[in-house]
Amino acid sequence: MLTEQLFEGQTLRFAPPDAERDADIVSKWTHDLEYLRLLSADIAKPLSPFQVKKQYEEWEKDIEKHTAFNFAVRLKADDRLLGFTRLSRVEWTHATASLQIGVGDRNDRGKGYGTETLRMLLRYAFDELNLYRLSAATVEYNTGAIRFLERAGFVVEVRRRQAIQRDGRRWDAVLLGLLRDEWRERISDK
Repeated sequence: MLTEQLFEGQTLRFAPPDAERDADIVSKWTHDLEYLRLLSADIAKPLSPFQVKKQYEEWEKDIEKHTAFNFAVRLKADDRLLGFTRLSRVEWTHATASLQIGVGDRNDRGKGYGTETLRMLLRYAFDELNLYRLSAATVEYNTGAIRFLERAGFVVEVRRRQAIQRDGRRWDAVLLGLLRDEWRERISDK
């Protein structure tokens, strides 16, 4: 019986984050306002390579506490850093976590890399870590992320009305969720 590789997909692979190797690249991504605004509702601010390395150090503390799992997403063909994915706020008692996916370079977006990353991450979260529930947060204006997650089976569970202020107006914060049983049913239908 052939089994699918855990950290490799058709075109991508998950690798440990490497601050020394990737800080300059990630820093450049943070200078892209669109990337920052799609990724988070936090105040957009570019990071220097030094600040990226500090962020990786903070993430490492969560990994050591087993409350987060971070992966660099690399293209298998040339090992180029494409983005990252992260499971955070892991609550082992309840088997829940939050997920985040970022494809850094705008030229790499819309090519299916996010879909492949999500497929791999869901398999890792539900089959390997035995989590039961995953959530993802975004902002109302990120309609692409909402559609992307809904196509994967996520359901809008919470809409915090006008919780985000940006660009002189208020936006809803949107929380989506997916249960392991729903995910298994979806993949068994394919």
